[in-house]
Amino acid sequence: MSIESEIRQRLVASFAPDRLEVVNDSHRHAGHSGDDGTGESHFAVVIRASALAELGRVARHRAVHQALGDITTRVHALSIDAG
Repeated sequence: MSIESEIRQRLVASFAPDRLEVVNDSHRHAGHSGDDGTGESHFAVVIRASALAELGRVARHRAVHQALGDITTRVHALSIDAG
């Protein structure tokens, strides 16, 4: 399973989001620091979910990181927009 699919699966299971975008930006970083050659090193996530709505910005990011678990250690960069 791709990391992109894992990210999507874990966030859907944890938050049942109203909006979820998972974008693999790895191609934009090819040859740069953190590019491990897998094509799965840089991701951007946009998530909107009622489960996150009541939380402050830092708490939302922590909740997303917790839901993703070890994925955050397997990628070089993860941009999160959990507004």
